[in-house]
Amino acid sequence: MILKDYYKILGLESNKATPEEIKTAYREQAKKYHPDINSESDFSEERFKDINEAYKILSVPITRRKYDRMWNSNFGRKKKVEGTKREEGTISTNFFNMFFGEQTDRKEKSENKKNKENAPVKGENVETEIEVSIEEAYYGEEKKISLRTQNGKMKSFTIKIPAGIRNGEKIRLIGQGKKGENGGKSGDLLIRINIKDNKKFVLRGVDLYTDLKIAPWEAVLGTKVSIEAIGETIFLHIPQGIESGEKVKIPGKGYKDGKGGRGELIADVKIMVPKTPTKEEIGIYEKLNEISKFNPRNNFE
Repeated sequence: MILKDYYKILGLESNKATPEEIKTAYREQAKKYHPDINSESDFSEERFKDINEAYKILSVPITRRKYDRMWNSNFGRKKKVEGTKREEGTISTNFFNMFFGEQTDRKEKSENKKNKENAPVKGENVETEIEVSIEEAYYGEEKKISLRTQNGKMKSFTIKIPAGIRNGEKIRLIGQGKKGENGGKSGDLLIRINIKDNKKFVLRGVDLYTDLKIAPWEAVLGTKVSIEAIGETIFLHIPQGIESGEKVKIPGKGYKDGKGGRGELIADVKIMVPKTPTKEEIGIYEKLNEISKFNPRNNFE
């Protein structure tokens, strides 16, 4: 028969321990080997079972005396138990049943199953998404959204969009998801923020892109133009000979970077030509065509 040294399992040096010492030792060992603290250790889980088993035997005077008599009759005071590993269905399990019987084990399993079935279960999270403009995301604002609940009714929520929120980030409304079971907490509502580009700006990371449209003569002669940034107008000097596709970068005028700064405002140059030129304009272009030696198709130009 495999007997376990329950005193040793509880960290007690002698079987002369008082009931209060047994209780204190149990608490210390249970805390040390609790599966929630040692979730990655299979040994801790088995050790925790042995600790509970030892306390059940030694905390009751009748079963403790019975255990002590059996221990002394088999080993005496000088012998030690070999091995403390307990597996369901082994002789050591039968040894425990000698004190409480198989009904105790069955009762515990039944109670554990019942407790598990009745344990509080947190409700599922609900996820949705909304679109906001670049300006709304930049400045932050409150928005109202409506969602259909499980019972088919519409429910409205007011959410605060923090200034400078990044594209794809989520706002969490605690307790606004599906209801929990058996008294469990409700899940959360997660709202993904999609920042929508517009005709004025395109957001890429923390940089804003915008089109800078200029006339052919402005590109040749150079000029000074104004472009719109978020909340302000910026004046730019366009150098002579600028071409379509070139980019003018304005530092610190882009989107918020989350560190107290801003990205860049990048102006994409596009040279535009008049679709319905006047006769005078056509005459000027014809004259220019006659006198100009510029050939954009000449790779060596």
